[in-house]
Amino acid sequence: MACMKRLIVLSTLIALPVTADVTSPSGRTVDCYCTDRNRNRVELGETICLQVDGRMFMAQCQMSLNVPMWREVRQGCLSSNLSTDKPFSEAPLVYPQI
Repeated sequence: MACMKRLIVLSTLIALPVTADVTSPSGRTVDCYCTDRNRNRVELGETICLQVDGRMFMAQCQMSLNVPMWREVRQGCLSSNLSTDKPFSEAPLVYPQI
């Protein structure tokens, strides 16, 4: 019987929703988010490229001790490289070899 009670208590604790909301002493919920260099809002969990002291790296907005902060998740930044050999208007629209 004691095992059954432990199982019920454990399943109840697991079923509780996990939230990242912070509540102020007045009871209001405080929005937690990071900001980028231009003071744009970046939501928790989002990853962006940051440049700090000449270093570029991918960083994720995370919470640490109830404070939003940037955590480096990868050295360097993701980028795309678009070849600009020909202007778009001169590029063929259909490749006959396909």
